[in-house]
Amino acid sequence: MPCHPARARELLGKGRAVVARQVPFTIRLKDRALPDSEVDGVQLRIDPGSKGTGLVLTDEKREADERGTDVTVRRGLIAIELQHRGDQIHLRMRQRAGYRHRRRSVNYRYRAPRSDNRPRPPGWLPPSLRHRIDTTLSLATRLCRYAPVTEVHVERVAFDTHAMGAGRPLSEAEYRQGPLAGTTARAYLHAKWNSACAYCDARGVPLNIEHLRPRSRGGSHRVSNLVLACVPCNEAKGSTPVETFLSGRSDHLARILGRSRAPLHDAAAMNATRWRLTEVLGALGRPVHAWSGGRTKDNRSAMGLAKTHTLDALSVGRLNHESGDAIVRYPERVLVAKATGRGSYARTTPNRFGFPRLRRARAKQHFGYVTGDLVRATVPRGKWAGTWTGRISVRARGQHSLTTPRGRVNVSHRNLRLLQRGDGYGYGGRPEPTPSTSRKSS
Repeated sequence: MPCHPARARELLGKGRAVVARQVPFTIRLKDRALPDSEVDGVQLRIDPGSKGTGLVLTDEKREADERGTDVTVRRGLIAIELQHRGDQIHLRMRQRAGYRHRRRSVNYRYRAPRSDNRPRPPGWLPPSLRHRIDTTLSLATRLCRYAPVTEVHVERVAFDTHAMGAGRPLSEAEYRQGPLAGTTARAYLHAKWNSACAYCDARGVPLNIEHLRPRSRGGSHRVSNLVLACVPCNEAKGSTPVETFLSGRSDHLARILGRSRAPLHDAAAMNATRWRLTEVLGALGRPVHAWSGGRTKDNRSAMGLAKTHTLDALSVGRLNHESGDAIVRYPERVLVAKATGRGSYARTTPNRFGFPRLRRARAKQHFGYVTGDLVRATVPRGKWAGTWTGRISVRARGQHSLTTPRGRVNVSHRNLRLLQRGDGYGYGGRPEPTPSTSRKSS
């Protein structure tokens, strides 16, 4: 059962408990077994996101307010912000596909393309989307093992990508049409940009269709990401971000970005994973309740909370604030768990053309340590003298690299002490924003 840090120090000082895990800090009682314990259950509330997910352990109790009315009081016990690396996985998949395509096209080393009729199992998702579900389920499973979770509440929100792409609400007939209804992409862009180069306003010259956000940097073929550019501007920009290309012309950059629309990658990722996430959370063996995003927003606004993943997770679920239900406490410190992976399966390091440049070591453990382990280093002398705690990157010669708040330092394996084996996450912390004073009155 989650407890106050002072209570944990007391139990450890009296020898009644031992440290079971460093991050998140978990203790285990030694003088009491599970059948002899009676603890109140807690709820796990999840606010999924494309780049990050908030997970909060809460307890709800019925208490009497100052008027003697029974109201529901919700307290936040532990808050965790999970940062995904789906964008990194997507980039690596595209990079691998580019390597293979180039090797086939330039005929340096023939690699026959695989057939496109490969079947996919039911419920298949791309690796970048599957990663978001797997990491959320992994952290939720861990919290259910550390705390007496009795039920799971998750926000299941749907985004209207068609209306978001249009930038306004759509009617029934407009949903059957897109921006290119009755025209072509080139004609639409000529009408949008007045048959002029978007970068230099040149007219009467050949114009190319150019990606505002380059394909190599995650840009799509969506028509809102396309502009008209003359040949010199198209060649000069290349794969450079438009913010860098027009860094000296801020007014021109603001005009172009104002006429473009925000990408819909994050909204599409949420729509593709929302049902699958609710389905896999049922494997935890706890009742799973799905709630709308509108209810979460109403609860957060009524309590005057800021917009973060963890505070959104705290606001997930039924909360009748009009009758007096309230969130009376939230964790002031948030544990940030960043997905880092467990290394690479590649046996070689490629060059920029995709060919092997050097061979990687097959052994990943050196002198008892693996990259990602949480260690405590005691440096006896030198610039970095002192005690440091962080994750390490191992080297075969024994001089491991340690990440500290002041930078990276090389430490001998003899000066290290293992605190926790690497689990594919890097841990940090951040403070939670203070509540605003614009709380609605009931």
